[in-house]
Amino acid sequence: MVENYQEALDYLYQTLPMFQRVGAVAYKNDLTNTIKLCEALGDPHRTFKSIHVAGTNGKGSTSHMLAAIFQSAGYKTGLYTSPHLKEFTERIKINGKEIEKDFVVGFVNELYTVMERVQPSFFEMTVAMAFHYFATEKVDIAVIEVGLGGRLDSTNVITPELSLITNISFDHKDLLGDTLEKIAFEKAGIIKRNVPVLISERQPEVEKVFINQAGQRDAELTFATDHVSLYQIEDGFDIFADGELWLRHLIPELKGHYQRRNLPGVLAAVLQLRASGFTIPDAAIRTGISTAATLTGLKGRWQKLRDEPLTICDTGHNPDGIREVVNHIQSIPHHHLHFVFGAVKEKDISEVLQCLPKAATYYFCQAKIPRALDAEVLAKEAIAFGLSGVIIPDVNEALKVATRNALKDDLIFIGGSTFVVAEIDGL
Repeated sequence: MVENYQEALDYLYQTLPMFQRVGAVAYKNDLTNTIKLCEALGDPHRTFKSIHVAGTNGKGSTSHMLAAIFQSAGYKTGLYTSPHLKEFTERIKINGKEIEKDFVVGFVNELYTVMERVQPSFFEMTVAMAFHYFATEKVDIAVIEVGLGGRLDSTNVITPELSLITNISFDHKDLLGDTLEKIAFEKAGIIKRNVPVLISERQPEVEKVFINQAGQRDAELTFATDHVSLYQIEDGFDIFADGELWLRHLIPELKGHYQRRNLPGVLAAVLQLRASGFTIPDAAIRTGISTAATLTGLKGRWQKLRDEPLTICDTGHNPDGIREVVNHIQSIPHHHLHFVFGAVKEKDISEVLQCLPKAATYYFCQAKIPRALDAEVLAKEAIAFGLSGVIIPDVNEALKVATRNALKDDLIFIGGSTFVVAEIDGL
């Protein structure tokens, strides 16, 4: 039993295996523990409506934009995402407000004996906590982001109003498979019988996986980009639905090139949910998209930290995500690029390194977690790809040195790993 929030966190971090820190050994490849935890709580996930969001890249931004839209439309909106950057309570929110620390303490004490018996992972416990919180607070709708994969993810005990799958690319190949088709199959595991499923974009390599899985479960399948298209205009987009102008000059608060791949899925989801009975005015869509990070408290997605020198961080970390980051960097006028870069050790870093620009100064660092790739090892591997710089293991010290070295018209970027971004002071 615990007496305060810090004791509750210590118990959760020290007793339950946490993928964020230790990697694959914390991954449970079945739903048994989650089901047991939910049963002990009276199956709270059956008491509220939900939207389930999976995908390799974009699922976090998509989840936050959807939550912001529902919140703007007047719905009491739950949001479950992972991992957190700074504070555990970021994972579970209602209308942008993080779960109360007292609720975390109460939950740990309420389920203490059950957790001692079941021995769940950290993630399984947080999922159960989120469902219990949303049920207790009687949310109208909850946006639930998959943690890893989909088919065997702890969140996959829900039966949502809509399943939404964003981009599919290579990540966690050791757990999800070494081909896009295998990864897509795992993501498609969130498709439920007779529950509509929406795919954010058509990808020729994997669309048949979704068609087959949806067909087997009698789930109505829609590819968002078949119905929603974007036309870039100045700092935003004109949005077309089935060829007709729908929303003029929509300006997303979430920046980054990847958002143009996320928006069709978000907007097509709104259209589908409208058709199923939700009241979501166009004004709520505009407000939600243009203030998504502000309304939901999202951090680390193409986030500007200072203007001179321009300093940006982003949590993109797999090859597809890094390519989008590099494309965005190249679209911003700057004199020289300073790249504060770290990675985790269980991934094939060569695929990321070959995406990075050679005409940059690198500051190789490592997050303070067991999964972090040693900065010296990272620097040695980077040399083979023509990337050079200095080794400064501490993330914030690396950023300080980069800032000292940068001229006012240079660009500083911090990324390569969610956990590197999480350690930035003042984020």
